[in-house]
Amino acid sequence: MKLSVIIPVFNEKATIVEVIDQVNRVPIEKEIIIVDDGSTDGTVEAIKKKEHEVTKVHLSRINFGKGAAVRVGLTYVTGDVVIIQDADTELDPREYIRLIAEIERGADVVYGSRFLKPDPHVSLVTRLANKFLTGLTNLLFGGDLTDMECAYKMFRTEVARRLSLRCIGFEFEPEITAQFLSLGYKIVQVPITYNPRKVQQGKKINWRDGVRAIWYLFFYRFTMKKRFRQLKKKKAAPLQ
Repeated sequence: MKLSVIIPVFNEKATIVEVIDQVNRVPIEKEIIIVDDGSTDGTVEAIKKKEHEVTKVHLSRINFGKGAAVRVGLTYVTGDVVIIQDADTELDPREYIRLIAEIERGADVVYGSRFLKPDPHVSLVTRLANKFLTGLTNLLFGGDLTDMECAYKMFRTEVARRLSLRCIGFEFEPEITAQFLSLGYKIVQVPITYNPRKVQQGKKINWRDGVRAIWYLFFYRFTMKKRFRQLKKKKAAPLQ
């Protein structure tokens, strides 16, 4: 299987080169799609130095948000399977192998969970916040997830063609999860390692994004029923 790796980037000058190198070292057939979301810190210059090592680079002059960057990245996908890779070094691309193994066994959607095994690196606040958001997701959409906000989301390209994403920012996480579950897909979970960074190191998501996630989960559950019914009837279409 060919894996399409979408890397949304915003002001990650310190880590983007390392992430590209890490992804390139994973011994599987792949394409790397980088979408820079209006970086202003020298990230673009760093990406251009590695441009010959990636498949596609899309540069935006405006910072729209992670969701918008992922949606742009999906339009360039040519592989059989898609994974979203953050541009920091919190996760280890070598674990693609474990996720794609589940796809090869027949799974359509695979999440890398930070909470399927004990991890001393994850703070109590992060655990509690994630437990609440994930529990709410399970309650509203009938899932059995342990990590809704996980950074590693892998899915077949044919599944992506059934989605109708409208997200712009970090609400990408609840929106895509809500659509997977509403379409009836079983989300297989694989334990992954996690090396969290702090705000001083460039961490961008914060408590406000958690509040927005709660709002969007209720929004998708109670006001988007008609659209989800339409998605269930939707056949695979080009990613555009």
